[in-house]
Amino acid sequence: MTIDLYTWSTPNGYKVSIALEELGLPYNVHPINITQDEQLAPDFLKISPNNKIPAIVDPDGPEGKPLALFESGAILLYLAEKTGQLMPQEPRAYWQAVQWLMWQMGGFGPMLGQAHHFLRFAKEDVPYAKNRYANETRRLYGVLDKRLGEAEWLAGDSYSMADIATFPWAGRHEWQQVDLADFPNVKRWFDAIAARPAVQRGRVVPK
Repeated sequence: MTIDLYTWSTPNGYKVSIALEELGLPYNVHPINITQDEQLAPDFLKISPNNKIPAIVDPDGPEGKPLALFESGAILLYLAEKTGQLMPQEPRAYWQAVQWLMWQMGGFGPMLGQAHHFLRFAKEDVPYAKNRYANETRRLYGVLDKRLGEAEWLAGDSYSMADIATFPWAGRHEWQQVDLADFPNVKRWFDAIAARPAVQRGRVVPK
C-alpha cells in the first residue's frame, strides 16, 4: 500500500523522501508549505502534533492498521524496520548507526539549523549568535570528518539511515559558510551519496 508523505523542501524533509526512494516504497507526496504556515492546519496537526514536517501515514502499519508518525528520525527507523533494509543487522554495526543517527538528530541538525537562521535569515545582525553557531557547525563537521576518516559510512561498512539523515544537512553547507574542501573525508562521503540515483530523486521532493 502507498505511504502518504507530508513534507517540504528542507533537510529534514529530504531525509524521508530519500529513504523512500532508496527503499523503493510507493508514496504519495502532500506538500506542506511552511512558508505559508500550512503546518499549522488542523488536519496536519492531527498527524504531526508538533506542527513540523516531515510526517507520514502508513496505511499498512503494525497489525495491518494505519500508523501516523512524525519526527524524521523515528520515521527512518520505522521504515528500516518495516523493510529490513538500510540498518545493519549485526548488533555492533546497528548501534553504530543508531548512535550517529541520534548525533544528527541532537546536534548536526539543530546546530546547523541555527547557523542557517543567524547567518542567512535573521533580520537583525547578532554577531555573538553568528559566531557561536558558525563555530559549533565547524566543530560538528570536524567530528563527522574524523568518523569518515575511520570508516566508509557512519555505521562502518554499510550505507544506512544514519548517512541518509546526515547528508541533507551537509547539502546546505554553503548556507553554513562551510567549504567541504576543508573536510576531505566529508567531501568524499558527500559526493558518493549525491551520486546515488535514489538520492537525486529524493532531493527534488516535493517538486
